[in-house]
Amino acid sequence: MKRLASLVLIAILLCIVSTAFGHRNAAAAPTPVAVATPAVTDSLGLLERAVAKDSTKFDNLYRLGVMYLERERMQDALKVLGKANSLKPGQTKVLVNLGVAADAIGHMDEAQEFYGQALKVAPADSVALCRMASSKYAQGKYDDAMGLLRDIIRTKPRSHCAYFTMGVAMADAGIYRDAIRMWRKVIELAPDSPEALSARESIDVLEKFLAGK
Repeated sequence: MKRLASLVLIAILLCIVSTAFGHRNAAAAPTPVAVATPAVTDSLGLLERAVAKDSTKFDNLYRLGVMYLERERMQDALKVLGKANSLKPGQTKVLVNLGVAADAIGHMDEAQEFYGQALKVAPADSVALCRMASSKYAQGKYDDAMGLLRDIIRTKPRSHCAYFTMGVAMADAGIYRDAIRMWRKVIELAPDSPEALSARESIDVLEKFLAGK
């Protein structure tokens, strides 16, 4: 039972990190890159050279930061997105992605500070709220995380990321049927989202497990 819970949770948390890279207001929603094609590699190189030549262009800095996130180059992402944040402070998409990068290297307090700054700008931003809850949960602040998720669902009942993260918490606690129920809600609300894809896969794993009990 514990082994299954760990495997499922690891898979889900990996998806949370990858899908949360792209704040919903981002110019392009990043997705995990399994193999870098020459064209993709070249576009990264071109952007790096452009930023090296002129580091005062916000759009280039932001795009480069997102590319680094895609490639799990978190320290580089923090550096570049930090420069973007200095040029245009208070951009929610930058602050959320800074938080994602900090979370990925285990700097939860720093990540939560970034999410908090984003929420000062946009208090109702569901992605920032969900990321805050996910970060708190990963840090072991379970009561805070669950309370925040319940508040999100109460005030923003169509926030599929909140149901998704709630499902993660329930799977981690071994409450598998409730986790499945949360993930079905994700599929209902946002059937084409990356979270829905992960939810379908996780439901399949859990249902097969429960059927074999």
